[in-house]
Amino acid sequence: MHFQLTDDQRALRDGTRELLSGRFGRTALRAAVDAPTLDRDLWKELGEAGLFSLGLPESAGGVGLGLAEAVLVFEECGRALVPGPLVATFLAAGDVDGAASGDTVVTEVFGGLVPWLDAADVVRGGPRSTSGAEALASVDPLTPLHKVPDAGPTPWRATLLYAAEQLGSAGRTLDMAVQHAREREQFGQPVGAFQAVKHLCAEMLVRVEVARAAVYAAAVTQDPAEVAAAELLADEAAVRGARDCLQVHGGMGFTWEADVHLHLKRAWVRAELGGRARDAEEVLAAAL
Repeated sequence: MHFQLTDDQRALRDGTRELLSGRFGRTALRAAVDAPTLDRDLWKELGEAGLFSLGLPESAGGVGLGLAEAVLVFEECGRALVPGPLVATFLAAGDVDGAASGDTVVTEVFGGLVPWLDAADVVRGGPRSTSGAEALASVDPLTPLHKVPDAGPTPWRATLLYAAEQLGSAGRTLDMAVQHAREREQFGQPVGAFQAVKHLCAEMLVRVEVARAAVYAAAVTQDPAEVAAAELLADEAAVRGARDCLQVHGGMGFTWEADVHLHLKRAWVRAELGGRARDAEEVLAAAL
């Protein structure tokens, strides 16, 4: 099976990265951390760019692309740490008025957790009322969470898109680690010249490439076991990659001003949201 990206897919990926770097670059990211409210203007711009309507047919006002293309877009969203219930709003396009255009913010109950409940116009997949939802202290400053009665496992398409976001975050922390290793000097040479740092970066690269192959393959085959494997590999790449990136940065990596901790915290939350890792392990065990 051929998994190389087409020219159109590369253009979609590069265009999404350019859009997000211009609209949600580091300045906007840090502003969102300081004031964690959902940017409705950004949400509508994403809708106008076709992010939420990507999978809808052209006859319904969508872009008419498939899940493989959606994975590429969500990988870039994970790389940029775009806040908000992106996955739930994307999956609601076509079912909920205004979701495709970005006029309606949709969140969903995954395994009893609801991200961005207070900012959402529509809540799907949970109990009829979320009035008794319990606010949680989220480790990720850009992902407020509430707890409601368990609403069952996460749909497989959501699992795959979350894996794509994890993949994007892992790729970004790899780039950050390599850049720092090249620029930071100790004892008259870049820290990347030291064997221990080389090994950390090499291990990060291996995890990213293995996860990328798994996520892209699952987007094509849509096989439940391959989606489960992609989820586990992407979670590992994102969480361990962020931790290794922090290690490469040394003491500076532990500071609030460095962006490394934001990737680590988002990776932790994504990995736990909806108990997807546990469900993925059960799917793989049943397939063996």
